Amino acid sequence: MNAEARRILLVDDDTDLLRLLSMRLSAAGYAVTQVESAEQAMARFPVLQPDLVVTDLRMAGMDGLGLFEEIRKINASVPVIILTAHGSIAEAVEATRRGVFSFLTKPVDSRALLEEVRKALNLSGAQPGVAPTGKDVAWRREIITCSPLMEDLLGRLKLVAESESSVLLLGESGTGKELLARAIHLASPRAAGPFVAVNCGSIPEALLESELFGHTKGAFTGATQDYVGLFKSANGGTLLLDEIGDMPLALQVKLLRVIQEKQVRSVGSTRVEPVDVRIVSATHRDLEAAVASGQFRQDLYYRLNVVCLEVPSLARRREDIPLLAEHFRKTLATRSGKKLTGFAPEAMEMLLNASWPGNIRQLINVIEQAVALSTTPVISADLLQAALRVSPEKFPTLAEARRKFEQDYLVRLMQMTRGNVSQAARIADRNRTDFYKLLQRHHIVPQLFKPE
Repeated sequence: MNAEARRILLVDDDTDLLRLLSMRLSAAGYAVTQVESAEQAMARFPVLQPDLVVTDLRMAGMDGLGLFEEIRKINASVPVIILTAHGSIAEAVEATRRGVFSFLTKPVDSRALLEEVRKALNLSGAQPGVAPTGKDVAWRREIITCSPLMEDLLGRLKLVAESESSVLLLGESGTGKELLARAIHLASPRAAGPFVAVNCGSIPEALLESELFGHTKGAFTGATQDYVGLFKSANGGTLLLDEIGDMPLALQVKLLRVIQEKQVRSVGSTRVEPVDVRIVSATHRDLEAAVASGQFRQDLYYRLNVVCLEVPSLARRREDIPLLAEHFRKTLATRSGKKLTGFAPEAMEMLLNASWPGNIRQLINVIEQAVALSTTPVISADLLQAALRVSPEKFPTLAEARRKFEQDYLVRLMQMTRGNVSQAARIADRNRTDFYKLLQRHHIVPQLFKPE
């Protein structure tokens, strides 16, 4: 059995059917655990941590819906498929209203079951090799992910955190750069010290110097008392300079001096004071381009960019969307006092297919609006459509992605060779006849690329 196969907990008091379904699911590559009652399932659930539960509805003792409710209390993101020989419209409606992923009647069609299992696992974001748990990962406790991209980033982040090197976090707005900066702090030897964050783009230029370095009483109009500043507040800990790309050039010079000399002078003071601060900076801007255009100092860039970590956009870690959506749904529902059991399958599919230009920040806003407007226990696709305000962008299939790549590749070849099919075929390492067939398949006419 593949140790990284997705784990399915199969529950049925019919031992023959249990064995048959287990064989079918195992043959499809899943790691199946069989139990004969809901009580046994609850005993195995915390240890097994399944990605999906498939359960009979009618069983002695606790029934399938009762098992579903107990599972929701432990982990609401695990989808549940219910099987029954006593199927009825009323039971199906009740089950889906309460958040059950799907409801199948016996005798179960193998293809239908496998298709529902596939959909449930895709929409739940279940992935093999999810993040570990325990004291050794306390530093990442606020980061919700099962994405290989994020796991790779977190592995490098942990290594970097143990050093004193300055770190530059690059990524789109709303990707969680401050959360990752805090994780660096918590994983570092400075974890017991303060973590201080400042958004360099949100503070007026005239006040930013005072905010960073402090000021003395009477240093300027309105300075009615001494202010220590964020550098001294972060002494012994970590200072996050968020949106560092928005820092004015004049202040960049002073920041560089503080980093080099490890001492700070408050505005209005002649006395310098030592500071021991680890710098983490973050930006959504292209700092290399800013350096090239003279908008950002090259010497400061190299001081800040000792280690550079790129934070992936939400669109590049779509497998995290169900986990994040469930987390925000539970948090926001608790805050608002609403009893929401989950998302309709169509709603979760809509979240998975959205383009998310605002990343996780946008996802939070969408879920918050849906929670506020929801009048049923299950969040519907209509609510999310209204919150997204855009038609969801469908994620392409492999065939669609391959076709798009081929078409773009052929058009570029035709442009490079100015419609010379023989030359293009040689570059593509295809014989001329096959290459012509490719062009015809994509409706590309070589003559259109020849110079007039």
